[in-house]
Amino acid sequence: MTGPLVPVEAVPDWLRPLVDASRVAAPERFSRVTAPPFDGARKAAVLMLFGDGSGEGDGSGDRVGPDVLLLRRADTLGSHAGQVGFPGGGAEDGEAAVETALREAEEETGVAPEGVRPVAIFPELYVPVSRFAVTPVLAHWHRPSPVRPVDPAETAAVARVPIAELADPANRFQVALPGAGWRGPAFTVRGLFVWGFTAGLVSALLELGGWDAEWDRTDVRALDVALAEHEARTAARRT
Repeated sequence: MTGPLVPVEAVPDWLRPLVDASRVAAPERFSRVTAPPFDGARKAAVLMLFGDGSGEGDGSGDRVGPDVLLLRRADTLGSHAGQVGFPGGGAEDGEAAVETALREAEEETGVAPEGVRPVAIFPELYVPVSRFAVTPVLAHWHRPSPVRPVDPAETAAVARVPIAELADPANRFQVALPGAGWRGPAFTVRGLFVWGFTAGLVSALLELGGWDAEWDRTDVRALDVALAEHEARTAARRT
């Protein structure tokens, strides 16, 4: 089932366009690979958790407008190592998508489920690398709680990223895999390098939510070069 889980009036005005979009958004809006090519795809879910940007939860207090919770996976993981994503993972037997998303978010970031209101479910998407059929669950963080990497062996960093910074054209470009024929959106924001499946989701959410701003789509960088430059800049800031 896709679509709203609550009446649109139950969510903040700024989140309502995304709740409405869940009624009609096609999988192709989020990913070029939209359906499992085989019956053995494992069910999974991610939590697209949007907060009001109050700054509660990590004490920074410097946000303007709504934000979204992202994490960076540990470099030692066997799948998607070092990549930035939404909290989420594989479903347990008999578990619904909302249950999976909330459980994984708590296990990875320590977010308190009682402060999270799931508001909509988006179409299932397929991730070829991990062979997951992923259901994106949209949620409103109506009562923020402290977040952190619960297990450093699984999660390297957790951040509430302002929507305005993700939409900033200065933080956006495209990455490509030379010779593979693949190209997709990417973001560099708050020390995070976002690309692949998650960047596709974020890009679509910016458009559907009405936050998108014109950016230079002709700025295409080789993925390995862009990632190496990002890591070098991040290391330099730490010294």
